[in-house]
Amino acid sequence: MIDLNHLEKYRENNRIEAKKALGGLPNSIWETYSAFANTLGGVILLGVEELKDKSLHAVELPDPIYLIEEFWRIINNPNKVSLNILTEKDVQTENVDGKTIVVIRVPRAERPDKPIFIDGNPLSGTYRRNGEGDYHCTKDEVQAMMRDAASRSQDMLVLENMDMDVFDYDSIRSYRIRMWHSRPGHVWEDLEDEDFLYKLGAVSRGKDGKRYPTVAGLLMFGHEYEIVKEFPNYFLDYQEHFDDTTRWTDRIVSSSGEWSGNVYDFYFKVYNRIAQDIKTPFKIKNGERIDDTPVHTALREALANCIINADYYGRQGLVIIKKKDVITFSNPGNFRIAIEDAKSGGISDPRNTTLIKMFNLIDIGERAGSGIPNIYSIWDKQGWEAPIITENFEPARITMSLSVSNDDTVIVGDDKKVTIKSDDKKKVTELQKETIIEYLTDHVNVRSSELTELLGVKTTRVKNLLNSLIADGIVVAEGANRNRTYRLKETSI
Repeated sequence: MIDLNHLEKYRENNRIEAKKALGGLPNSIWETYSAFANTLGGVILLGVEELKDKSLHAVELPDPIYLIEEFWRIINNPNKVSLNILTEKDVQTENVDGKTIVVIRVPRAERPDKPIFIDGNPLSGTYRRNGEGDYHCTKDEVQAMMRDAASRSQDMLVLENMDMDVFDYDSIRSYRIRMWHSRPGHVWEDLEDEDFLYKLGAVSRGKDGKRYPTVAGLLMFGHEYEIVKEFPNYFLDYQEHFDDTTRWTDRIVSSSGEWSGNVYDFYFKVYNRIAQDIKTPFKIKNGERIDDTPVHTALREALANCIINADYYGRQGLVIIKKKDVITFSNPGNFRIAIEDAKSGGISDPRNTTLIKMFNLIDIGERAGSGIPNIYSIWDKQGWEAPIITENFEPARITMSLSVSNDDTVIVGDDKKVTIKSDDKKKVTELQKETIIEYLTDHVNVRSSELTELLGVKTTRVKNLLNSLIADGIVVAEGANRNRTYRLKETSI
């Protein structure tokens, strides 16, 4: 993450914290430890000072070994730190310019271990990291981490303060018809609605033995005005932006009162909108035209992921925005695994397992952690720009951006690839700029080829992005031709 041989080139950022520590172990180190553990991880450097020009330089520590011993003594004290997630290899001495410094590498904490807090109180002692440094987490942020830490899925909670009247039975009837088409002859086919919902996990028994709605049932089939009683910030929002002169061309919101407002009906209303402009090759199977393609599959997966992995207790609701050349899926909540693990697949840690089961029974969504890798693979086969995933922490939010091409493109099928690429240049997206800035935060100097691989786009696209960032005064270029590298402008850090 950091090349100590060129320490002077680095600056403090959301992954690096420097402390002189000449007077001993600084008290603020524990806030930084909590912040790094609860965010993306980071490196704490003891025996390093930040000069006026923001550059980092080593200083002579009086006794680095004592600092390490003191660090281990305190971090293993549960009255000071809730949990030690470090191993011996994470805390080492290093030689920089003839001086010995202490390097503490703090990983991102695993979901069940969060929040990592100090001084015995999670509400007053939990921190996170942003571009400005360590900040004290709000009560909502702490509670969100605690909900995610629970071994039981959020949506399995039984709502004993509600009854069966919370359900929209038109939604249930529609779901049962879809399930009958997907799984004809299923053993639940002839059950009464309440028994069917019990088998599905939409209803469960309370402490008194009676049946009550579950969180999953309420979200999937409930009336919006009932859902907001449990989730005050619940809001589903789909927007189409095709005209720059208006705020939106069309919009679907859960609070309109014109439909149920639940996530089941929202899924199908939105999917029909985002898929209607995707062209399909002419293909016949068993005498019928097949209008489905891998791109349609990926769009269903992206939409289902957004709905299934949302933290509905979180803020700002779920927002899908469709523009001419990009579709964004944004939901409250943070990743429960590292983003890179989600991209590579094989690891699954869903927030709402019962919702997954419900969607799976009508052939929507994946269970084995393969959904996001499939989306990347399909976009790569299309020759489109790689999807961009971003994670924010205040407020907690995940956004996936999918660039699409509709002008002259025929979608690639499973059996044959037929693509006509559009000549129109896409706009420089803010998400791609943010990705480059974040990468430059962790890497002092990079070549354009690194960014090409990072974003999964063509070299010309990366150069356009870099030129725009240079014009904005955020990035500077050094060297020429093949030796040219890029870094963040010092005043922008």
